[in-house]
Amino acid sequence: MMDSLPSTPGKFKVDKPQYHYHHHHPRQLILRWHHSPLLSKLAFWSFLAIALLVAFFFLSPTTPNSSSASGRRSLRNAAPWGGPDWEKRVRSSARVRRPGGISVLVTGAAGFVGTHVSTALKRRGDGVLGLDNFNDYYDPSLKRARQALLDRAGVFVVEGDVNDGPLLLKLFDVVPFTHVMHLAAQAGVRYAMTNPSSYVHSNVAGLVSVLEVAKSADPQPAVVWASSSSVYGLNSHVPFSEVDRTDRPASLYAATKKAGEEIAHVYNHIYGLAITGLRFFTVYGPWGRPDMAYFFFTRDILRSKPISIFEGPDHATVARDFTYIDDITSGCLAALDNAGKSTGSGGKKRGSAPLRVYNLGNTSPVAVSHLVSILEQLLKVKAVRNVVKMPRNGDVQFTHANISLAQRELGYHPTTDLNTGLKKFVRWYLEYYPTSSSKKGSRGGSSSAI
Repeated sequence: MMDSLPSTPGKFKVDKPQYHYHHHHPRQLILRWHHSPLLSKLAFWSFLAIALLVAFFFLSPTTPNSSSASGRRSLRNAAPWGGPDWEKRVRSSARVRRPGGISVLVTGAAGFVGTHVSTALKRRGDGVLGLDNFNDYYDPSLKRARQALLDRAGVFVVEGDVNDGPLLLKLFDVVPFTHVMHLAAQAGVRYAMTNPSSYVHSNVAGLVSVLEVAKSADPQPAVVWASSSSVYGLNSHVPFSEVDRTDRPASLYAATKKAGEEIAHVYNHIYGLAITGLRFFTVYGPWGRPDMAYFFFTRDILRSKPISIFEGPDHATVARDFTYIDDITSGCLAALDNAGKSTGSGGKKRGSAPLRVYNLGNTSPVAVSHLVSILEQLLKVKAVRNVVKMPRNGDVQFTHANISLAQRELGYHPTTDLNTGLKKFVRWYLEYYPTSSSKKGSRGGSSSAI
């Protein structure tokens, strides 16, 4: 695609709250408050905690390496928007050009998955408008190159942040989107250990910001958004199914994605938004993210640099359900086509709406060590391997997707095996980095397997 250009869902159980009412005269309550040192101390410390939390997120000093800082800068220094010419570009990009087509706002459009999904939608005649803040979590020049690709395909990418409420309101004022494909997020498991606030800013606050605008729109769009296979956390039942428990996250990234699923339930329940969550399993392919193992393994093998391959307890194999980008793209389009309709308008619910979550994986876990062997064959270079114990940094030992629900309800059928997918990736990599020694890459430069 891009390389040529290029059971039942989890049910939410609502427990009946147990309310205990105690009737007191208001004067009694006031007297108890003033004469209770415990309550006074509790109020003081609660206020102090809230103040510290606000200070942490909004008043902390910004640094060049802070993704959350860049997120806040994006709100203050975002590219100018508005005006007749800008609105004309927005409408033109979002115009539907096929009978029965849809008009989609794609957040994170200059990201890996966002670029492929936006291009595929545009190719089939749907209206597509992109939104991206071009942050520096990894080399922004790669995002700009994707933006140029989208521009050639006829997709306009608005430069802005999903937390910019006025911008989102303006976009919905200019275009009555039928769907939102929410892919903007702070990615990566390990980076959460050094910049946790960026995950709250993007993955929690960002999702709420999008849902707030969507629920108030008239008509309301259907929302499809990227959750993650990371929500399965410490779950040991394989393959991972949508009905498995997801209440034991192994990383802050996973916790924010799990929080997103609960937030989605709220907006579906109260406002009638049709919401579909997609749990992606280790997506790879051309135009991918430099912080992913297959990407920086390729870079470091070509540079003859050692690569660290993790192993579990007792030398157990670390494996991933690697899923090629074209298969993920097909699943995203199928989710949009089967998203159902939101039932509210202007924030008022008028009936029940679909709330679903699907695994999108390949169902064929591969050992990371075997991935390295495939790269060695394709690059014709022997890797310098360093096998090390998996650190306690949020990574999990094994992922394996049960995709029977997506197969049944979305018609999702992945077709690309790892050998074929990596061959396409390597071909793209050698074209994009022709010297094979480019210093473009991900934050940190640690060459270790996810």
